[in-house]
Amino acid sequence: MSLEAIRSPIESDMLAVDEVIRKRLYSEVVLIRQISEYIINSGGKRLRPALVLLSAGAFGYSGSNHHVLAAVVEFIHTATLLHDDVVDESNLRRGNATANALFGNAASVLVGDFLYSRAFQMMVGAGSMRVMEVMADATNVIAEGEVLQLLNCNDADIDEARYLQVIHYKTAKLFEAATRLGAILGNASRVDEEAMAVYGMRMGTAFQLIDDVLDYSGDHAETGKNVGDDLAEGKPTLPLIYAMKNGTPQQAEVIRRAIEHGGLSELDAVMAAIRDTGALDYAKSQAKAEARVACEAISHLPHSKYKESLLQLADFSVTRSY
Repeated sequence: MSLEAIRSPIESDMLAVDEVIRKRLYSEVVLIRQISEYIINSGGKRLRPALVLLSAGAFGYSGSNHHVLAAVVEFIHTATLLHDDVVDESNLRRGNATANALFGNAASVLVGDFLYSRAFQMMVGAGSMRVMEVMADATNVIAEGEVLQLLNCNDADIDEARYLQVIHYKTAKLFEAATRLGAILGNASRVDEEAMAVYGMRMGTAFQLIDDVLDYSGDHAETGKNVGDDLAEGKPTLPLIYAMKNGTPQQAEVIRRAIEHGGLSELDAVMAAIRDTGALDYAKSQAKAEARVACEAISHLPHSKYKESLLQLADFSVTRSY
């Protein structure tokens, strides 16, 4: 099922979120507007704001605060992208030039800071200390994840557990926060709020696992990335960790060198090791297991079109090609 079809129950809400984003991006500083609008309009999936809306809908919320908080989540995600691309020295995202490639590193970092601070202004306006607590905790954990990933770069001794810790902190935590916010707005019980949080964490983990699979198998035209981008940056993701553990000593040594030195000089040999060991199939199986746990976490919720979309999103996260 297409992402558009999955989001059909919240189509009008997504338009309202887009309007909030446009209004709250405004700054009298022209460069802030230019960079913010460039990255926001560069073709993202808008999964995280959709999760806020679907989670709120699953608990019968009626109001407009979910539009504001969905925009908050998207602003925080966008800020992390701006900072990520500077740290990774990336020149391409979603098939387009990154903001740092166009506007420079300093401007990208500072506009990322603007988006973080604007997000917290909007949260204060929502008037909920619980919302503030969730998002303050999430942004702090995300920052820890960024630092952990930096420490893990070019380290060939990273194991699966440490790799998953980075995913949980850096990526899945914002998915978890998004679904938790919707439950809070819908006055869900603490049990149901925790169930939605589990769904978000597990779905976000599955999503990132497939991102790492696509780095070695995706079509550039669909993903907007080149095969081996993570390898070039020395990132030890699950396909590499598994192939190094299950390949021959020679294959393990090739992968170790590639991680420690970065670059793509041995990409062909690394790709051969990934194929020979079934590393991509293993990573996909782990993603599917995460998605199953996500769906099980919310299986007890009453049937609704919103719950159905949440279940479909979990499936999309592991079957997508972009």
